[in-house]
Amino acid sequence: MAKWFIILGAVLLVIGAALQFAPWLLGWFGKLPGDINIKKESVSIFIPITSMILVSLALTLLLNLLNR
Repeated sequence: MAKWFIILGAVLLVIGAALQFAPWLLGWFGKLPGDINIKKESVSIFIPITSMILVSLALTLLLNLLNR
């Protein structure tokens, strides 16, 4: 269990550093075809369907590789 927390912490550290020092690396996230963005006068709705599918696939592949 402790090993997973260390790995999760390292992953979060890398993502945080990437967002802090190189935000253009993840600038595409949320702007993919299939992500719904509705803006009206006083309401803004954002539903990142395609982005969340990609995150789900990446996490599924990563976890399957780590569990073998």
